[in-house]
Amino acid sequence: MPYIKQERRERIDLLISKLSSELIGMNWTAGDLNYVIFRLMVFLFHWKPGYQTVNDFRGALACTWDEFYRRVAAPYEDKKILENGDVL
Repeated sequence: MPYIKQERRERIDLLISKLSSELIGMNWTAGDLNYVIFRLMVFLFHWKPGYQTVNDFRGALACTWDEFYRRVAAPYEDKKILENGDVL
């Protein structure tokens, strides 16, 4: 899913790092994260308006959630099961 060429990652990661640091310094909220994602989508949509862009956003958001859950959230939950015991 998020496997883009390394040179593209480096440019994007610099910007994400700065934004992330700012948000952490502000003690970010879900509203802040929602705002960032929304504004990015609005800017990109104005650059490339159309149904395909809307469809691409929907797919990217769905796949991003799936990848985040698979790679980050599920391992965290597995760790907590080991620490605290399973509910089943």
